[in-house]
Amino acid sequence: MSENTPAPLSWPFREAERIAERLKQKGKDHALFETGYGPSGLPHIGTFGEVARTSWVRKAFTDLTGLPSRLLAFSDDMDGLRKVPDNVPNKAMLKEYLGRPLTKIPDPFEKFESFGAHNNNRLQEFLRTFGFEFEFASASDYYTSGRFDDALLHVLRHHEEIVNIILPTLGTERRATYSPILPIHPRTGVVMQVPIEQVDVDNGSVVWTDPADGTKYETAVTGGAAKLQWKADWAMRWYALDVDYEMSGKDLIDSVKLSSSICRALGKEPPVTLTYELFLDEKGQKISKSKGNGLSIDEWLTYAPKESLSQFMYHAPQRAKKLFFDVIPRATDDYIAAATALPTAEKPHDNPAWHIHGGVLPEHAGSPIGFGMLLNLASVINADSPEMLWGFIRAYIPGADAESYPFLARLVHHAIAYNRDFVAPAKKFRAPTKVERAGLTDLAKSLAADEQAQYPGETPAEKLQNLVYAVGKRHPFAPLKSWFDCLYQVLLGTTEGPRFGGFIALYGVERTVALIETALARG
Repeated sequence: MSENTPAPLSWPFREAERIAERLKQKGKDHALFETGYGPSGLPHIGTFGEVARTSWVRKAFTDLTGLPSRLLAFSDDMDGLRKVPDNVPNKAMLKEYLGRPLTKIPDPFEKFESFGAHNNNRLQEFLRTFGFEFEFASASDYYTSGRFDDALLHVLRHHEEIVNIILPTLGTERRATYSPILPIHPRTGVVMQVPIEQVDVDNGSVVWTDPADGTKYETAVTGGAAKLQWKADWAMRWYALDVDYEMSGKDLIDSVKLSSSICRALGKEPPVTLTYELFLDEKGQKISKSKGNGLSIDEWLTYAPKESLSQFMYHAPQRAKKLFFDVIPRATDDYIAAATALPTAEKPHDNPAWHIHGGVLPEHAGSPIGFGMLLNLASVINADSPEMLWGFIRAYIPGADAESYPFLARLVHHAIAYNRDFVAPAKKFRAPTKVERAGLTDLAKSLAADEQAQYPGETPAEKLQNLVYAVGKRHPFAPLKSWFDCLYQVLLGTTEGPRFGGFIALYGVERTVALIETALARG
């Protein structure tokens, strides 16, 4: 980008500008982006969102500055296992290892050397599936290899200052025992939550007592013999690695503030941060894994392509959004619209598809037919196979096939699945009112009388849409939206749908007339 080019207004570029300013102030010529991951569970839709959004900011930073950067996916796999997950085998075995670092617990799936290694592998496979460019980092590796040793000794020198930052946020009982340092029990291997009785800066160690038997231990803070509490650990990582950017959810706002204060106490400015909003369910309640009211990434990808999930994640990350099955069709059509507009966009950096595809739109991206349109077609014809939809598609686009329209081919499969599981079970027709009956009768006659609308696919969708509008305006529909509500509810048995002129073009004029006549006879 030239110096005379105005900065794009998309949020990834606004974030990139903040990072560029940080590097300028620090005199750095490269940037380190980080995403954190707690490997006690499997990757989920939030993991995708955080890495995708960070990757978009990183790409914007590259285009804005031309400077090199890295993305570090950091796994907190040295954390002690607090509870046995619900979705794993060998739960009884895992129960025996509660409190130990995840990388020191046998793999319940019996595939890797540890539970932490198993989940770390799953994380990396997950990220590579979506094409993310990243470097993986393990807390256990960084602690035990000595890579964090200098930073840990620095934490020890600032122990009292760090304690004083955290204490005001704790209850009375916890204040009496808090220390940022968690020694690893030399005998049991458990990550110990115990009071630190003595801090020996010269020896780089802490003294503590085992509450089980009263044995006193002196433990080095280096070499993986101890680890840090969460907020201090986050701050130490920022300090040790000189992280420039990290985003996190709204539930970690207080943690970001405290970790930033600790990072400053250690002598460095914390990274640029972005707080994104958490997802809500269809009732507006916070999504919780324990409640089971969320939407998994596998479920989303059953009903729509991954590009639609990226589109959903891209839009307004700092605004609360409902994440449930009903948002999938809109997100898919929003992506199609963005991909279609990108080649001719005056400001491509403001287009979500530019970010989703790393600035290079793939060949055959997008679709000449919207997902909502396909869903309505699948609903009307009760499609249970791709060929049923392709028959109509070829009438609308002569010669169309899966090879020439690969993204549309993916949409066809998703539309069948979504219709089967969500549209068809909820389909509910209603009888037309007197005004609606008159409007529908007029529409059927107008379609049949229009000479250019006699055969499916010959009349442009826009001409048919104008005809639908004209019919609606001839009748007392107030507002006009109630006319389209009638079309969806009476003819399709749904509460909403795509532009009806486009549906007519795809379904066929003669079939649409027959559909209207059937609805009028039914009502």
